[in-house]
Amino acid sequence: MNLINKKVTHKRFGTGSIVKHNDSTIEIHFATESKKFIFPDVFGKHLKLHDESAANSLEKIIQQREIEQKKEEQKKEEEKKLQRKKQELRLEYEKLMNNHKLHPKSQMVFWCDIEEQSSSFSEWKVFSGVIKSGTNKGKPNKPIRLHQNSAVLLTAIDSNMPEKDRCILGVYMVNEDFIGKLCEDGYIPAHSKYKLQLTEQEANQMLFWKYYVNEKSPQNMTWKTGKYRYFDNLWMAQILHDIVSLKSDPTERELAQQFLKHFCKMNQITEQELSKPDGALMRI
Repeated sequence: MNLINKKVTHKRFGTGSIVKHNDSTIEIHFATESKKFIFPDVFGKHLKLHDESAANSLEKIIQQREIEQKKEEQKKEEEKKLQRKKQELRLEYEKLMNNHKLHPKSQMVFWCDIEEQSSSFSEWKVFSGVIKSGTNKGKPNKPIRLHQNSAVLLTAIDSNMPEKDRCILGVYMVNEDFIGKLCEDGYIPAHSKYKLQLTEQEANQMLFWKYYVNEKSPQNMTWKTGKYRYFDNLWMAQILHDIVSLKSDPTERELAQQFLKHFCKMNQITEQELSKPDGALMRI
């Protein structure tokens, strides 16, 4: 829009002529001096165009500018609300962290069916299942014991094999900011770094019942129902220790060692003082 030489009237400076303008400023020559103003903000309250056609076109520009400004203000307000929400979540998270006490059995062992044996490693997450009865029937289970110190052990067994032959397929720490109490969808995602998958040969050497024991019936190896069990932090450390010994590839062994070190730190376990596995298989 070309406004050069258009006549205007300013409330304070009187009548003048536009000599320069761009998208952000406008310069007007009055009787004794030239003045620069912010464009198009100066129009309306302070400045009036004499040319009616140009004034109508300018009004449309101003209205469009106001619409864009309102959108920008709304966007900024939404961003502020989002930041406040993130801050509230962060404060809630920090409060939970500060008040969190390590549960001695805050690890999870998960029973992978045929489909999950593949998806658990391609997606690196498991689903805790749904509540079977009560007022919350059908809603996802909240893995309330799981916290940043927790790991998920993935296990499986062939349908024609006895329960004592249940093997360990892999293991992962939960995601860095995962808190079971806040989990609404039942999915337990893996840590970005600490996750290990065993080869078939390795899995056959890592039998779950070597480490796990039912305290009420120490020699009984039965799973019965449910997709997962909570189990002892020390047992998970023993499993990770044996995975380190099992890995022959230098890169995988190093990652397993870092995993074990991180896990022991998060669970306040001294690696050098780990006892030998004493699960149900070891008591036969």
